[in-house]
Amino acid sequence: MRIPVSFLSAALIAAALSVAGCDRSPAPPAEPFQATDITGADFGTDFHLTDHTGKPRSMADFKGKVVALFFGYTHCPDACPTTMTELKIALGKLGPQARDVQVLFVTVDPGRDTPDVLSKYVPAFNPTFLGLSGTAAQLAEAQKAFKIVAQKVGGEGGGYTVDHSAGTYLFDRQGRLRLFVSYGAGAKVMEHDIRLLLQGPR
Repeated sequence: MRIPVSFLSAALIAAALSVAGCDRSPAPPAEPFQATDITGADFGTDFHLTDHTGKPRSMADFKGKVVALFFGYTHCPDACPTTMTELKIALGKLGPQARDVQVLFVTVDPGRDTPDVLSKYVPAFNPTFLGLSGTAAQLAEAQKAFKIVAQKVGGEGGGYTVDHSAGTYLFDRQGRLRLFVSYGAGAKVMEHDIRLLLQGPR
């Protein structure tokens, strides 16, 4: 019996698709972040401050880079130097990719953290790190925008401390707030999640 060519062609195409389907395996799931994923949060979209060199800054200045944003102060005895050291270590592990990361340190103690003080403290951890400050109104607006609590404790002289929120925010290359890294999470978590954000959209 003669089989029509059109029937053979259809059968061959169906067989090929069937084989291709057998070879098709689902894409592996994206590697999960280790910090708290806050993608889609309706806060922390921008700030308008001045860096320790006197240049006005906003989030738009760092588009294309992964940004780590931390609020602290230079007289901080523990959380601030610990976090800045963890970020320093994390960027050291990233190698050449570190050039696509910007660490920002926003002061919660502008009375003592003058531009000169910030210029000595912040880059001491890494020359690329920037210290940010501003007017009282600008800093209050930034703290509100990022849900930061900061309260002076003690006298008005040089001996006071500032209780403040101590986590780190991570933004992706598009300037979107993506992650909250709790204080004490460690340099490995910082490195892991920054590396994932550097890979691009996810």
